[in-house]
Amino acid sequence: MTHRYAVSVAAAVVTASVVLAVPASPGSQPTHDVLGSESELASSLPLTGRTVVIDPGHQLGNHRFPSRINRPVPAGGFTKPCNTTGTATNGGYPEATFTWQVSRLLQRRLEALGATVRLTRHSNSDARWGPCVNVRGRAGNKLPADLKISIHGDGSFAAGARGFHVIAPTDRRPWTHDIFKPSRRMALDTRSALRGVGLPVANYIAGGDGLDFRSDLGTLNLSNIPTVMVELGNMRNAADAKRMTSRPGRATYARGLAHAVRTFLR
Repeated sequence: MTHRYAVSVAAAVVTASVVLAVPASPGSQPTHDVLGSESELASSLPLTGRTVVIDPGHQLGNHRFPSRINRPVPAGGFTKPCNTTGTATNGGYPEATFTWQVSRLLQRRLEALGATVRLTRHSNSDARWGPCVNVRGRAGNKLPADLKISIHGDGSFAAGARGFHVIAPTDRRPWTHDIFKPSRRMALDTRSALRGVGLPVANYIAGGDGLDFRSDLGTLNLSNIPTVMVELGNMRNAADAKRMTSRPGRATYARGLAHAVRTFLR
């Protein structure tokens, strides 16, 4: 949920596995490796050499550390609270848990495509908080990563509000001028991919097209790499909550996001 949010960062690095070639026997002709030629390997692992940062919104224990998560931190020319608690379904399923579970599923999908994946937090723990939006916003800048995607669930109480929307940064010199165009392209790819797996576009965001361009989010403003934030559904809506709390539903979100990343980075 992003109305006033800033979320967590701690690094976890996972690299893709490597396939070794089978050596030729003496006097024989050179052989291909066991999975085929180099070009075939590149085709089967299309994200080899790419690095993606996944930011699972919030941390489960934020509610236990109010003084820490409420302190102001830089957010791109202004300050915002370090973090917030996030939202939940009416049944009590936390946004932090939802974003963590979807992020791990997405991580596995991207690694299977050859990508190196870094998460901005390495646990979903009631004993942990943060880190702050300024740290999360800068995650991936020094690598540099190719892309950062921040995963959230919304918490609107508007009657009938449901569906996903994708948030990208506006053009704010000097903060986002260098990334707002590729970030917009990623937002379009993400919207298309989530529609492609059957997810409905949000019916409560201005414009009704599933896109939202904002200048007030430190997670986007402090990034030097293309970045988007996705509100995958409204956790207060019964239909969205049913999908978000189910394993098949979370797998659908991860499948759509993986397709979006692959499309953007191809």
